[in-house]
Amino acid sequence: MNKAITDGLVFMPPAFENGLTVWSSGDGTPGSPTYDGAVNAALVTADQDFASCLELQKTTTVTKLRYMGETTILPGCYLRIRARVKAMSGNLPSARIAAWAGGAGGAHVAGVVETGPSVALTAYGKVETVEAIVGTGNRTGVDMSWGTSALYGHFGIDLTGANGGIVRVDDIEIEDITSAFLRTMMDWVDVRDYGAVGDGVTNDAVAVEAADAVADATGRTLLFSAGTYFLDADVTLESPARFEGTLTMPVNRRIAMTRSFDLPSYADAFGSEELGFKKAYQALVNFADHDTLDMCGRRIEITAPIDMQAAVNNKTSFSSRRTIRNGQFNVIAGPAWDTVTVTSQASYSAGNELVLSAVANIANIPVGALVEGVGVGREVYVTSVNVAAGTLTLSQPLYGAAGTQVYTFTRYKYVLDFSGFASLSNMILDDLQFECGGEASGIMLAPAGSIFQLRDSHVLGPKNRGITSIGRGCQGMLIDRCQFVSNESPLRSQDRISVAINTNANDVKIRDNRAVHFRHFVVLGGNGNLIAGNHWFQGDQETAGLRVAGLVLAGTDVKSTINGNYVDNSFIEWTNEYESDPDFANQFSFGGLTITGNTFTVADVAPWFSWIVVKPYGSGHYIRGLNLSGNVFRSLNGSVDRVEKVDTTFAPLVNFSMRNIWVGENTFTSVNQAIANPVLVQHDQVTEATVWTIDPGPYLPFGGWARNVDAVVAEGMITGPSSVRRTDMPYVDVTQGASKNQITLNWAQPSKGRVNVTVRMDNPN
Repeated sequence: MNKAITDGLVFMPPAFENGLTVWSSGDGTPGSPTYDGAVNAALVTADQDFASCLELQKTTTVTKLRYMGETTILPGCYLRIRARVKAMSGNLPSARIAAWAGGAGGAHVAGVVETGPSVALTAYGKVETVEAIVGTGNRTGVDMSWGTSALYGHFGIDLTGANGGIVRVDDIEIEDITSAFLRTMMDWVDVRDYGAVGDGVTNDAVAVEAADAVADATGRTLLFSAGTYFLDADVTLESPARFEGTLTMPVNRRIAMTRSFDLPSYADAFGSEELGFKKAYQALVNFADHDTLDMCGRRIEITAPIDMQAAVNNKTSFSSRRTIRNGQFNVIAGPAWDTVTVTSQASYSAGNELVLSAVANIANIPVGALVEGVGVGREVYVTSVNVAAGTLTLSQPLYGAAGTQVYTFTRYKYVLDFSGFASLSNMILDDLQFECGGEASGIMLAPAGSIFQLRDSHVLGPKNRGITSIGRGCQGMLIDRCQFVSNESPLRSQDRISVAINTNANDVKIRDNRAVHFRHFVVLGGNGNLIAGNHWFQGDQETAGLRVAGLVLAGTDVKSTINGNYVDNSFIEWTNEYESDPDFANQFSFGGLTITGNTFTVADVAPWFSWIVVKPYGSGHYIRGLNLSGNVFRSLNGSVDRVEKVDTTFAPLVNFSMRNIWVGENTFTSVNQAIANPVLVQHDQVTEATVWTIDPGPYLPFGGWARNVDAVVAEGMITGPSSVRRTDMPYVDVTQGASKNQITLNWAQPSKGRVNVTVRMDNPN
């Protein structure tokens, strides 16, 4: 590249013989003294070495010679200033190329180097060449690096040393030697050519943006050559970037590489995959140019939890759609993953059901800690901490903790931790793999927000949790086509502690996932949920072993659907452990649940195992709205007694309040007692009697009473003594027997025969 050729620029000063009015004995600026008529200067027209030249007598400490024309300095352009000099008589001085750097408005650019290497004149008549290279870039071989603030220069020479000597100077030459630094056909622009220093200290932001503007305008790549470039400003790069060197920025500064927006580019930029990921996420949230951060299949070695809000730094809430996709996080073991455990005394009142008050040692309790204590349900977390008030906000109420006690607060460490955001919505994680290695948990959500999505991803070997919601940040959450594999496969089912997913808010969709050997697959705290097409299995190698809940519904009126799942060696547990006063009063009781089309299987369990368990945590509750139909139940290596039961640890269900329960069209294999509601019972009365006692009780689900009879149909003739035909209609008494699960048919005369009776354990509406 030669700007004299390509842009028609004139760099060469005029010869001395054309007049000395443009040659200054000062800085070369307008108004400075010239050598025209000066007593210490004369033109020589026939020097044997130089032909026409200028003869100067050194009379001052620094005798200056400057061309008063403004020689343009262009970004990316390098000029060589050269002069040949020789001593003629008197003291022998030294010579050097020198200049005055000019900026916008004719102002002097301070702080730049304005002199080149000094050459000593050692003998009379000996020709010495002095030269220096000036340019905007800080490159090897550049003597005067001026950055982008200098727009032009007044160039010439200085004579230094002893006074009194006479020196002759040949015409000064200025030529474009950019091609010595840059290939003529290059497809990149080096930031150093636009003033970037790359020393890790100097703020190179302005120089980088200047180089980027040229690269963008000319369709070339921006090159960060070897060095460390400190950027103390928010920078947007419009051209593709390539890194031989690296960047360093304060945490609060951002760089948006709009044409290289992917993890490999940011990892190259910062010399670290972990830091590169943080800076890329920072840019993703702060700039609108991209809605997706592509990790390009890159595996990141993670040495500590990634605080996603701290990476962004300037936002505590965000709701625009953003996606992180196609990559892997690999946890490297170390103390940064150690669980933090704090015990503190605190008080709880059902009147302020989401608050712990008078919390001792509160400053040491972190947001996101799991809360454990007497009367605390599963998966209750600290949502916020108010140190000044001494209070903690909880993700859910506590069912039996009124009063004061000592609680345990356990803070697990997560690969991606969003809990620093006050609210985060529309965050999508797609096609990612979390290799937790038993060292870390997977993902912690923000305390508030909606439509978090995890899809087509794997959470492998989490130490404690896969996905944790500590508040309402799971509203409308979508978990699709993911695999969760615990780190606890060798353990017995009852000894495991890990949980794949928990939720607190409503409208969660968990579909087509696979979960292996967790204590619980999902603990659902909200309602309006859809659990469909999943396979979770929690078995172990123990004969007649215990099994724990795979799916926990921690609410009463859940209005949720569980459809098409494979429930393997675990059960569905339905509780109201998230109520501060779990006794039934004015709230809705258990209802709004549809369980259809699922496959339930179990192996090597005790006969008292059941797949559907209702566990009221307070008295007075009942079921009002349940559809349990079209499911397949099968036990392997032994049979089970029933598919359903009520866990009466705290209280039984109230049978006389049961309403709108449909249990039917299920298939039972190796189940000792099938169930249905309504149930069709065939009764044969072989001896004449006026009262027939019919026992549908074993078929009625959840230990229900025989409360209604929908139909009584005689099969064949009802007869009396001597086979006389009976034509009268019996009346029915319900809720008979000690367990109130029998009915009686009452005839006017002693009768015998066969009847088919349809009995319900509920009221239909």
